[in-house]
Amino acid sequence: MKIHQSAENYLETILMLTYRNGSCRSIDIANELGFSKPSVSVAMKNLRENGYIDVMGDGRIVLLEPGKKIAENLFERHTVLTGAFISLGVDAETASEDACKIEHIISEETFKAIKNHFSK
Repeated sequence: MKIHQSAENYLETILMLTYRNGSCRSIDIANELGFSKPSVSVAMKNLRENGYIDVMGDGRIVLLEPGKKIAENLFERHTVLTGAFISLGVDAETASEDACKIEHIISEETFKAIKNHFSK
């Protein structure tokens, strides 16, 4: 299923915050992305209604299997692309920013080629 880039960013952010902090809440996402709490709440409602996340009674956001799959895929792309750009001499901040843009649009074929090239 194809989802919008903004939804992909939210899913990846949930994954990263969960890795970093052990859990994730809407306020964590708002703080991480610099978005308003109401904007994040609307996005979480949409992700929940589409089966990508669940929101626990205590406010924790948990990725469901479809959301986790998308988030892990994007996280891998981001990590590999950032590393590739850094190895080419791009500073870390620019490499991460560029990877964030490219990770959504790069073809699977091109990503695999980059991954294979830089894993040697």
